[in-house]
Amino acid sequence: MDFNFTEEQQQLADALRRYLDKNYGFEARQAIVKTPAGVSADHWNAFVELGLTALPVPEAQGGFDGTPFDMLVVMQELGRALVIEPYWASAVGIEALKLAGTDNAENAENAQLLERVATGEVKLAPAFHEPESRYDLFSLATTAKETGDGFALSGAKSVVQHGAQADFWIVPARLAGEVALFVVARDAKGVTVSDYRTIDGQRAATIQFDAAQARRLGDAKTGAATWERIADYATFLLCAEAVGAIDALNHATVEYTKTRQQFGVPIARFQALQHRMAEMLIHGEQARSLTYLAAARYSSASADERRRAISAAKARVGQAARYVGQQAVQLHGGMGVTNEVVAAHLFKRLAIIETTLGDVDYHLERFASLPGFAQAAA
Repeated sequence: MDFNFTEEQQQLADALRRYLDKNYGFEARQAIVKTPAGVSADHWNAFVELGLTALPVPEAQGGFDGTPFDMLVVMQELGRALVIEPYWASAVGIEALKLAGTDNAENAENAQLLERVATGEVKLAPAFHEPESRYDLFSLATTAKETGDGFALSGAKSVVQHGAQADFWIVPARLAGEVALFVVARDAKGVTVSDYRTIDGQRAATIQFDAAQARRLGDAKTGAATWERIADYATFLLCAEAVGAIDALNHATVEYTKTRQQFGVPIARFQALQHRMAEMLIHGEQARSLTYLAAARYSSASADERRRAISAAKARVGQAARYVGQQAVQLHGGMGVTNEVVAAHLFKRLAIIETTLGDVDYHLERFASLPGFAQAAA
């Protein structure tokens, strides 16, 4: 299987990296984090001009119909630069609308919403978590009731990444006992949003629904399967972001050891530390390989094949994120846990990614539960 990027993908990666290197340095990023909004409208508009918001949108809605590998290219670069704008959330929301369908009159609203997302006019966010759900996607206390003009949602969603920055949310809820998906507008009646900053500098929100008006998304009979696939897509994108962050953390560690001196020489010359940095690089490359495989398997006709690849990638990325992060902090010494160096912030972001949508133990258990594992291990 060829995992080399196409010429167009490499050009996209290069263009995005040039922009981020020039305009999104560590100090600029920290200044955005400290603002009340926590995100930058100027940088978001720049991403729109670069075509990032239109990349995953179908051509019929004004997008470029980007593949999972196209999205992998983007997420790696965003992870490398520790970008805090709500791109991941909107990309996952786009996938939800695409899976729900845009090809008939019943799905016309999905198509219209995708057109607006492609132009950067609106942002989306998925609401994966509830206060007591842990990693269980289907532990849903939020309920929906049919009304004369749609549906009414009641319940709460927690740690909705960039929930307060989104104009529309993708929300799962129980409808007559079954899992169904809904689109809820931020300005709908019966919605209360509490915005806050997480330890990695990102924004998240708690959202309360009190008979909030909602529109059902897709076929009610396939709600659970669709929601799981959306979560797998979101997980794969997080893995790609983590690979970029691991690359940046490895680079920052090597550069720091070239400047910090002990016994009159840079500590990068100590063989024991060279071995540790080589191990960090190996962890990063293994995480990259499984993430690329997940990109290739996401669109597989077999749901189990998709689950297997996604969970393998998330487990390995989680292991790599923890190992590389801990080694980087140790090699930086006391500086590694201060807000003055980028390594500390990369470590925090990797720690959050590792525990988002399932940690290492969760995905190892999921992988082992899939058909064929017991026979292969015997």
